[in-house]
Amino acid sequence: MSKFTTDQEKNIGGPTQASVYPAGQGHPHDISSTGYDHGYVDHDAGVGKSENGLHRGLKPRHVSLIAIGGVIGTGLFIGSGTALANGGPLGLWLGFSFVGILVYFMMLGLGEMAAYLPITGGQLTYAGRFFDPALGFAMIWSTTIHWALTCASELSAVAVLVNYWLEPSRVNNAVWITIGYVVVVLLNLTTSGVYGETEFIFSSIKVLTIIGLIILGIAIDCGAGPTGHYLGFHYWRDPGALAQYEDIPGAKGRFLGFWAVMTQAAFSYGGVEFFGITAAESANPRFSIPRAMKQIYFRIGVFYILGTFILGLIVPFDNDRLGTASNAAASPWVIAIQLSGIKALPHIINACLITSAWSAGNADLYISSRSLYNMAHKGLVPRIFLRTHRWGTPWVAVLTMALIPLLAYMTVSNGAAKVFGWFVNLVAVMGLVEWMGICLAYIGFRRAMKAQGFDRSTLPYKNPLALFGAWFALFSFAIIILFSGWTVFRDVDNFDRATFITNYLPAVFFPALYFGYKIYGKTKIIPATEVDLITDLAEIEATIEERPPAHGIKGRLQAMFF
Repeated sequence: MSKFTTDQEKNIGGPTQASVYPAGQGHPHDISSTGYDHGYVDHDAGVGKSENGLHRGLKPRHVSLIAIGGVIGTGLFIGSGTALANGGPLGLWLGFSFVGILVYFMMLGLGEMAAYLPITGGQLTYAGRFFDPALGFAMIWSTTIHWALTCASELSAVAVLVNYWLEPSRVNNAVWITIGYVVVVLLNLTTSGVYGETEFIFSSIKVLTIIGLIILGIAIDCGAGPTGHYLGFHYWRDPGALAQYEDIPGAKGRFLGFWAVMTQAAFSYGGVEFFGITAAESANPRFSIPRAMKQIYFRIGVFYILGTFILGLIVPFDNDRLGTASNAAASPWVIAIQLSGIKALPHIINACLITSAWSAGNADLYISSRSLYNMAHKGLVPRIFLRTHRWGTPWVAVLTMALIPLLAYMTVSNGAAKVFGWFVNLVAVMGLVEWMGICLAYIGFRRAMKAQGFDRSTLPYKNPLALFGAWFALFSFAIIILFSGWTVFRDVDNFDRATFITNYLPAVFFPALYFGYKIYGKTKIIPATEVDLITDLAEIEATIEERPPAHGIKGRLQAMFF
């Protein structure tokens, strides 16, 4: 068992067999101590294996930067334009703030579980282990397909962004999709360490880009651009703070404009739960995950809440280029730069946005392949997907899931903007459903901790709002899903089938997986006293890497950020 050697690690208070295991609970490997069958076979259950297992190649600095920047994708840079056009500046800010609070509540529970038990599959395993094997089955399948589709959306976004320079009539979009696809697949076939370094660089670019854009936005609002016009809250007065959604008059139209922001916000926040899966490949999850959780304040507060507030100050919601997603000019950031009279900067921002789309696609395929690996780990798919090369990467799972992003080539015939919109609706609702699953997993975790007499004060990470937040987020996500596609019912004579299917298919698909496996496997919600809270803890403690003491200013800075 490792010992914490730095001040930061000492304050974490990681669990030990003596401090967390209830008296008489039994050895962590003894499944019979709970007496409950999880409903599927757990192959290769050990952690830290070098043969047929993932390697812990992600360093704390990788996890930290992935936690901060891995979530940033085209939803924030491009799709926020649609949200601004629908809700106006106040509706945009309120919508992103409300969803941000829900995401924060959901992440409190996930962080607690991931820091305590960083195992293969993360939240996908927690759902089946702490709540119901059927929920775990539904989570695994949904997440696997969800993130492969999200990868396709990011590749289609690459085509959208390149169209800012080159129209599809000059160079076919298939060229840009192919380049992005090859890069993403090759990076995912490398080691987790190489992947971590790559995402560290990409995430750094994204973080610097959004911080730079926020600073630039403040400067533009204060009149520092070439035009010298001071904006202040001018666009909140003209054309207004709230948009009349689809010209619906009165308070009803303004409220519906705010509500229309919700789905776009959910798409933009998608991936925030990513580090729950990376925990299995983190070299020191007892240290890196609690620190990454603390950075959620920064990520949500600065990137999304402050970022969308600045957007509402520098771009009018009635600009005719908002909401089209036809090229980078549909990004409110690029529109703001062009309106301020800055000439060359839009091209630089466009290049940064392309790296953002690539990075997001890279992370998406990573999650999808690890989800498929986890299914093989649980005996839900053939064991061939457990195969890893000598550096610990599940190459069979990567190549298999790399087939789904090929759907991005739909942009060649249907147009990049239209296909991107379809993907936004589909993956946003799938993400909301899976966030509900995480909330249920944490609720099961907490009731089991209480029933089995575990001391929460010894956990590596905990928050007093986590249980309330899980319940509040669970019901709020359900309401957002229920009304996500309400616009299709306004005009039944011209019923929009594509919008209806992309908004409500995940809401049907996930319950079908859950109840289908529940009937087939004859599973039940696991009684609180029978939830397995201790298997794998001993192995996890044995593989935790010790960190050298932090000395001097340089050492303390490295301990803080890396």
